[in-house]
Parts: sequence; structure tokens; C-alpha cells
Amino acid sequence: MHYTLAPRTFLFSHYFYTGLRIATGIVGLTYLTYLAADLPAAMAVAIGALCTSLMDMPGPLRHKFNEMLAGVLSCSLVALLVSLCSPVPWLLRSVIVLVSFLASMMVVYGRKAMPLQFVALFVMMLSSEAAATPLQALRHGGLFLLGGAGYMAYAMVVVWILRRRLKQQVLAEALYELAAYTSNKAGCYDLANPLPAQLEKLVRQQSVLAERQQASRDLILRGRPRPDEAVLVQVHYAMFDLYELVLSTHTDYALLREYFADGPVLPLLGDLIGKAARDIESVAYAMTRNRPSWAATDYRAELRALEEALRTLPPGEGPAGGAQAVLRATSNKIRELIAMIARLHAASQAPHGKLPTARDADLTPLLTQQRYNIGILLSNLRWTSPTFRYALRVAMAISVGLMSAEWLPYKTHGYWTALTIAVVLKPSFSITRQRRADRLTGTLIGCMLTAVILHFVHAPAILFGFLFVATAAGPTFLYVKYRYTAIAASVQALLLIGLTVPHGGGAIGERLLDTVVGTLIATFFSYVLPNWEYQNLPLLVDAVREANRKYVDAAGELLRRRNGDDFHYRIARKRFMDSLAALSAALGRMLDEPAGKRRAPAELARFTVQNYLLVAHMAALRLLLQRYAENLPRAEVDAALERMFAEVRATLGEAPQAGLAPAGEATVWIAEWPGWAPLQRRLRLLQEDAAQVALCGDAIGQVLETSTGAP
Repeated sequence: MHYTLAPRTFLFSHYFYTGLRIATGIVGLTYLTYLAADLPAAMAVAIGALCTSLMDMPGPLRHKFNEMLAGVLSCSLVALLVSLCSPVPWLLRSVIVLVSFLASMMVVYGRKAMPLQFVALFVMMLSSEAAATPLQALRHGGLFLLGGAGYMAYAMVVVWILRRRLKQQVLAEALYELAAYTSNKAGCYDLANPLPAQLEKLVRQQSVLAERQQASRDLILRGRPRPDEAVLVQVHYAMFDLYELVLSTHTDYALLREYFADGPVLPLLGDLIGKAARDIESVAYAMTRNRPSWAATDYRAELRALEEALRTLPPGEGPAGGAQAVLRATSNKIRELIAMIARLHAASQAPHGKLPTARDADLTPLLTQQRYNIGILLSNLRWTSPTFRYALRVAMAISVGLMSAEWLPYKTHGYWTALTIAVVLKPSFSITRQRRADRLTGTLIGCMLTAVILHFVHAPAILFGFLFVATAAGPTFLYVKYRYTAIAASVQALLLIGLTVPHGGGAIGERLLDTVVGTLIATFFSYVLPNWEYQNLPLLVDAVREANRKYVDAAGELLRRRNGDDFHYRIARKRFMDSLAALSAALGRMLDEPAGKRRAPAELARFTVQNYLLVAHMAALRLLLQRYAENLPRAEVDAALERMFAEVRATLGEAPQAGLAPAGEATVWIAEWPGWAPLQRRLRLLQEDAAQVALCGDAIGQVLETSTGAP
């Protein structure tokens, strides 16, 4: 269950705060306008506020201002343009096609622009409902602009006042996802979980975690922190140190399962990591409550039992001895993980020392940048562009949806069909499929729930209370569970009709029929000019390979102390993990597409996992050199690292860097240094997994090459 859906944490999440802020702003502006003018003016202002609220997403203040301002201006222009054209049917249809196409082209700017696309379509549909005179169109556009600008001013003030609280909540969400990631690590020690499936699950969670960590970076590292935000900066950096340590706990799970399947060791390791995950979760919960976190998890019983199990192991030689060495190394890492969680607790209690952000490094490469260059849009105005084809699909589907509304036995809510199309029809077939199910189910439940409310409740004040709850619930669950948003949207629309339109009981049946018609049209057009995921796979795989090579280079430089700090390594790791997350997401979407449109799913899953393992090995190597820093034979270790990195680069298909030892050059054995054996073992695993990355990449290339040009 998502942490937001758990009653214990729901009221403290930024999702709930966002929903409450949006509902208060929309209802407040509508009520004030109603007091100052009349109901039609209040509804026009409410629409402007509602549309602008869809752009009200967590993010840096400057980004939020730019996004909401773009929404207010562009949507006000759409409202005015469509209203002016509404008296002339052929002109209105032409404008609808043009606006639908241009709005859908906005998705070329990424996920942040998708709310703007939907808002523009929503405004267009509402403004096309009834013919308006030029004076009425100007009045409608002005009121829409007033509602949008009023909500924008309100939201910016509230977010500025509560900016520290928002940073806390976003940081807490990243910690919750880190806890979930750590919990998945614990599942690797459970023999009931097939190891390949568990590693794939780990990679999927890694993608979610990377997204939440980026949101935390964007809010906490942007600009100079205020004194009261010092604790947040400390926790943020402690979280990433902990993440690096969790990554390094990756071990040879197959070897441990082979030699210790019948003993108590594996369950003990799983229990300890599971407890660590719950411990991290306790830090996140305290963060959402605006409180310091104190260590309350007791690991002593499991640690004693593990120590006893290790002590009673029989002497092992050969492969059995190697398995015992891996087991002891894993035990040491888990102890270090527990100690690091204690430091995470301490970081949340009070600021101490100099903030890590005081260093001179430019953090821009780690932060999300807004890039809305018109050249990006113009370069996608071509037949082969997936965004261009999607925009054509949407324009055709909405045109058909608005025409179909004219054939229905009622005319009052024709835009509902087109609105369903805008909600359901997405650039990806898999997202369209999921939205279709959520929209149908949510609308059915919402209509039934509204029918019950209207049957038993007749007091306007109580109905208004239900309307406020529905208005808050819609944005609260928009990015968590869209089905709940669909329920809230149906309740909101139908209650509004019940409050403002006498004898509007037939609206429930109309809402259901419009939703069914809209989903049928969206489903049909999802097969028109489609863009299947396998068509983008070559670019995504090449991006992973390129980011992988750069990450290997940065890791090699760091481990051999060629750089003064780990900043470049962190940037390379972020970009590598971002490329891996993009490929993993595309794979997940492809698996939801028709079977005939899937290409190399098994090879892609293995390729993703093997690339992830390279990151884990680099983190483990870094920790290993820190743990055995005493009497470290630097020359011999550097020689071993240079030799291995030359081999890895050759395996990944790139020439060795200047100064690296040749791939076949031998290294000496340093028996006096206790870290030598684990170093050699980790380097061997690194080389094996690099070879698997290359093999999987070649296999994917062969499959995709044979499918080039396939329908």
C-alpha cells in the first residue's frame, strides 16, 4: 500500500495538503465572487481557478510560478478564442481541432507539461458549450482570467508561507520510498521469492525512489537554505549516504542461498534488513509530523543470534569457505547499515557542523531544469515524431467525441464525452489502458455514491460539505491512485448540478453514458497512428549504454582518488540511474501492450537488472576501500582497479582510457592486507556482471534489428 493511502500517514502527506489547499482556494474564490456578483460570474471564476489548480504541483517556487502563469495566460486565450468562434459552427470545429492538436503537442516538454495539455482541452470543451456574443465571450474570458490569476496569487502565497513544510513532506516521501527499497532488499534473503523476480522488483522500486529523490533535490538543494532548513539539508544528505550504503549491501545472493538455505542465517539477515526498513520509515513518519526522530528499533536480539550462527559455522574451504566469507562481509555491511540509520536519526534532531551545501560545487547538474524552447516543439512537427502522431490522435478523437454528443438524446453536458477522451487518451497505450479502467470504475462508483447522497441528504449546507470534500479528494489522489480521483470528479460534478440545477436527477445517467461513449472512442483511437514502446527501445538502450560507460569512468576516477571529491561521480550515477529508470518504465509499459507488440521483454529485464548490479558493485567497492583503509597498499590496489576497469570498458565495448593497465596484465596477491580477498571477489563479480550487460545488450540488439519495420 502506498504510504499516502495508509490512514496513519495520509493526513501528513503533501498530497493531502495539496488537495486541501486547492479546495480551499477554489471554493473561497467562488464564494467571494458569488457575494460580489452573481452565480454565472462565480461559476466562470470557479472554472478559471479549477483549471489553474491543475497546474499547482509540488516543486520549486520559480518553477511553480512559471507553470501556473503559463496555464493562466494560455488557457485564458483559449477560452476567449473558443467563445468568440462559438456562434460559427464550422469555425468552432476548426478551432477545436487546432487547439486540440497544439495542446497535445505540449507533451513534448515532458511530464510537467501534461497538466497544461489537459487544462487547455478542458477549457476548450467548456467554452464551446453554448454560442456567445463577442461581449459575452470577452466577459467569460475576463472572468476566467480573474479566477486563474486569483487562484495563482493565493497558491503562491500559501506555498511560500508553508515552503519549509512542503520540503519536509517531499523529503519524507523520498525516505518512505527508500524504506520500501530496503524492504525489497530483505526479500532477496527469502527463499520463497524467486531471485530474478525479486531483483526485477528491486529495479522497479529503484526507479520510483530515483524520482522521489530528484524531487527532494529540486526543493532542498535549490538556493541557499534558511537557518530553519539546516536539519532538512542534513537529513537529505544523510539519506543519500544511507542509500549508497543500502546499494552496497548487494551480495552474491545465489551463493548464499546455495550454501545456507537450511540454516537460520538467511532469515536472520532478512529480518535485520526488514527491521532497518521500518526504522527508516520511522524517520520519515517523524519528518511528516515536524518532529525529530529518535532511534527506537532494537536490533540486539537478531544481531546476537546472527553472531552465534556465524560462530558455530564449521570451517570451510574452497567454495564453502568463499560462501562463508561472503556471509561475514554481508553481516558487516548490515551492521554498518544500522549504524548509518542511527546517524540519520541524529541528523533529524538538530543542526550540527557546516552544511554540505557550503562547498563550491555547482549543483545545477543535479537539479531539474525547465526547458521550454520553441525549437523542441518545431522539431517534432514531423510524421515520425511520436508526439506529433499523438497530437493528431487527440485532435481526431475529440472532434469525433464532440460530434457524437450531438447524437445523444440530451444536450446539456456534451463536453463530458470529450472530457473523458482527454482524460483517457494518453501518449502511451499502457497508460491509456489503465486510465480507461480507472475512469470507468471511478465514474460508476462516483455516480452510485452521488445517487445515495442526493437521495438521503437535502440540506444545501451538508451537500456543500460533500462538494468540498470531493473537490479536495480529486487533486489529493491524482498522482497516487487515479481511480479515487475519478470517483471524486464524478461526485463533484453531479453534486454541483444538484445544488445549482433544479430537477437535475437525470445527470447521473447522462454522466455514465457519456463516460462509456468517451472511453469507447478513446480506445478506438489508441490504435490510430500508434507509437508502440518497442520503437523507442533502441534509443533507450543506447542511452543506458552511454550513461553506463560514463558512470564506470567516473567510478574508476573516484576509487583511484583521481578527483578531490565524489561530486562528478554522483552526477554520473544520477544520469545512469535516470537512463535506467527510463528504460525500466518503457519495459513496464510495453508489457501492458498487445502481445504482438512486445520485443525482447526477458532480455530487457535482465539487461536492466545487470546494469543496476554494476551500480551496486561500485558502491560496494567504495565502501570496501573505506572499511579496510588502514594499511591499504595503494599502489597494488590501484593496479588491480586499473586492470579491472580496463577489462570492464573493453567488455562494454569501449577502448580503455589512457593510463589504464592492459586488460590481461596480472596483479600480485597481498595476503597481509585483510581487504585483498574481498576486493578480488568484488572485482570478479563486477567483471561477470559487465559481461552479462554486454551479452544482454547484444541479444536485445539482434531482436530489435530483426523486428525493424514490423507493424
